[in-house]
Amino acid sequence: MTDAAEVSEYDVVVVGAGPVGENVADRARAAGLSTAVVESELIGGECSYWACMPSKALLRPVVARADARRVPGLSAAVQGPLDVDAVLAHRNDETSHWKDDGQVAWLEGIGADIHRGTGRLAGPRTVTVTAADGSVRSLTARHAVAVCTGTRAVVPDLPGVAEARPWTSREATSAKEVPGRLAVVGGGVVGVEMATVWQALGAEVTLLVRGDGLLPKMEPFAGELVAEALTEAGARIRTGVSATAVHRAAPDGPVTVELDDGDRIEVDEILFATGRAPRTDDLGLETVDLKPGSWLTVDDSCRVEGSTWLYAVGDVNHRALLTHQGKYQARIAGAAIAARAVRTTPLETDRWGTHAATADRAAVPQVVFTDPEAASVGLTLAEAEAAGHRVRAVDYDLGSVAGSVLYADGYRGRARMVVDLDREVLLGVTFVGPGIGELLHSATVAVAGEVPIARLWHAVPAYPTISEVWLRLLEAYRDGPAPA
Repeated sequence: MTDAAEVSEYDVVVVGAGPVGENVADRARAAGLSTAVVESELIGGECSYWACMPSKALLRPVVARADARRVPGLSAAVQGPLDVDAVLAHRNDETSHWKDDGQVAWLEGIGADIHRGTGRLAGPRTVTVTAADGSVRSLTARHAVAVCTGTRAVVPDLPGVAEARPWTSREATSAKEVPGRLAVVGGGVVGVEMATVWQALGAEVTLLVRGDGLLPKMEPFAGELVAEALTEAGARIRTGVSATAVHRAAPDGPVTVELDDGDRIEVDEILFATGRAPRTDDLGLETVDLKPGSWLTVDDSCRVEGSTWLYAVGDVNHRALLTHQGKYQARIAGAAIAARAVRTTPLETDRWGTHAATADRAAVPQVVFTDPEAASVGLTLAEAEAAGHRVRAVDYDLGSVAGSVLYADGYRGRARMVVDLDREVLLGVTFVGPGIGELLHSATVAVAGEVPIARLWHAVPAYPTISEVWLRLLEAYRDGPAPA
């Protein structure tokens, strides 16, 4: 690692060393640009230690057991409880026991300089880094500063919330023991995934949802099927309610949750999965005429609007709050920074161009790793109609596909494709069912590639696999009502 006292000027300074910042740094270094990376916590960021990796490590044995219980000849062998200690130990392994040595070695291996401490903008192209010992160093960027600081969990300002010490996604994915009773506030992705985990590990889970269903950003049937499965597993789901206050009388005592319908419930822990806010409140935005605590609005190359040097990449720009989408943006932004720095490569900012993050609007994929899994890409039917497209939704019962019948007894699931009737291409696809996460990339290729329906008939699915649902969907489209 280069001593910052010797080298304080770089081509690119990246603030935040999660997967997004790492990818920006990688692209900048691959283009021959000197790069500094600033991080106040662990190299690898939220995804590696408190989100994607630990949550999916916790979910994998839960889903695998559920799948096995539906297989004749195997179901009787997997009726017992999960080995909680083994599940948590596996989670710990997948987070490298919250040590970032491997990630540090990777960043150093590509030639990036790492600066530990809190990074703040101090005017155009300048970042100050305050280390844990209070020392301050200044970094300047010849070409670009990339803000990749991500988001933090939002905990509502309710009476008693500070004393109750609620869980956020960080505590939910890193907990060392199973709570006896857990209230989960929020019906989005974090809420349903963590409800799935802790219910399966032995907690009594109550989901408190302000709206009328789960997974509100997906097709309605996704939340319905996940809610049905959670209820069958023993979770209690209460919709149309909000927490108004929480109380924990003793530090290790139970939490009482007051609801707006006048009811109260008592639990051992409460998880708030109620949204995210940008980590920009202490970033020095005021020094470059931006509002502290705000989302950073960017163009399709992830450059902050009105700036020639400041980039905001990943969750912090609020385009698509997903790790894989942030990494996609990082590849786009890194290429754009390099092209603007060398000035020999013209920028390709047209739709689907090299330097345009078009997928953020048209083809965002996501998998919810519950039982059943829910996966989607592109627009829902409601979103497509709201955008003014002339569309038709085509649905199919996934349980009727030969591959699904073989996958599990009593397979329950559903697929939908949203077809643009004017161009006869797909605007969105949703799958819900066991084992469907791996189907999603084929849908993503179809949506991002704007593959005509006529050509999709030539993409022959192997028999007998669940992917044969593609053929069934095409047949349903062919046999359905003619476009008006």
